[in-house]
Amino acid sequence: MILKEFTVGPLQVRAYIIGCQDTSKAIIIDPAGSEEHLASTLLDLDLELLAIVNTHGHPDHTCGNEKMKRLTGAQVLMHKADDELFREPGIVAMFRAWGFEPAPPADGYLDDGQILQVGNLSFEIIHTPGHSPGSVCIYGHGILVTGDSLFIDAVGRTDLPGGDYNVLMRSLKTRILPLPDETIVLPGHDYGPKPTDTLGGQKKTNPYLKQLL
Repeated sequence: MILKEFTVGPLQVRAYIIGCQDTSKAIIIDPAGSEEHLASTLLDLDLELLAIVNTHGHPDHTCGNEKMKRLTGAQVLMHKADDELFREPGIVAMFRAWGFEPAPPADGYLDDGQILQVGNLSFEIIHTPGHSPGSVCIYGHGILVTGDSLFIDAVGRTDLPGGDYNVLMRSLKTRILPLPDETIVLPGHDYGPKPTDTLGGQKKTNPYLKQLL
């Protein structure tokens, strides 16, 4: 597996390229800035981009969708709940006031339990609402890309439209904690004491997870 990590955009989003070495197929997760660099990295690695995958619909994570799609021709995938919510006029106006233009509609939807096939690699979509109604994590081959559902030693905020703290805690307890302790957590922002950790490590140091055990 090819795994490349980037920090992009005005809010320092963590973007990820995941590629299959055997087939040269790839996905990119939350390419919210530095799109030319991301596209050139794909070329340098000789990877064909199959999809632009959004962990959720907040504009700091989707603001690069349109340009990345134009540069690569790849389709945009996100959960239906967020694709619909973050195109509502009132919410668009709120984020536009923050300096974010709305992303174009998704080309396809991510469903809970769906398997994303990336060449010979398979990744499961895990629906983890709470930070937003359509937040998802991408799990497979020992890694878990968590978006803003789970950070290192923290969790995502729940005070934005569609957020719900109790729902987020339930998602983490029922969908994330049962995964293997050796799973590597790859969050949507580097807000913690280190960029990444194992899930087992987070069970020991993340106060939000500790209260769920």
